[in-house]
Amino acid sequence: MTTIPTLTTDRLILRAPRLADFDAWADYFTSPRSVFEGGPFDRVQAYRIWASDVALWQLRGYGPFAVEDRDTGAHLGDVGLYQSAGYPAAELGWFTVPQAEGKGIAFEAAQRVLDWLRDTTDWPHVTNIIHPDNDRSIALGLRLGGVIDPSLPGIDQGDVVIRHDLKGAQT
Repeated sequence: MTTIPTLTTDRLILRAPRLADFDAWADYFTSPRSVFEGGPFDRVQAYRIWASDVALWQLRGYGPFAVEDRDTGAHLGDVGLYQSAGYPAAELGWFTVPQAEGKGIAFEAAQRVLDWLRDTTDWPHVTNIIHPDNDRSIALGLRLGGVIDPSLPGIDQGDVVIRHDLKGAQT
């Protein structure tokens, strides 16, 4: 059985997902905010997606981390690695609850996940696969030090693929 690590930053705890975290996921994936992920979905579909993403920890040894505020314990979203059927490789992805948006939460958590990958894998890189109209996620991927790499495969036609090199200097 895979042990899901707990990662920390000054403000955050990145931990194993819990069933109680699903409500935030469902709120996101049943809303228009999920349009760039193929949504919105109904709650049953959202659960299936969430459960399959959480199961990645057992199936592949990586997956999403639930992001928690260190001071309040509030669930702020999920950041981690996703690889559904049809994905060319593991993808670094994120979502935050509305009250966490614009506060650097996704950046801080994703940076910590990148550091963890550098420390624990021999992967040369990890990607973000982003819908071309999702300007905020593209900006975040670039802010994290990634570069747009049109030579790497996405999932859908037109996806923006951002490569984060994991070897060499940290960003």
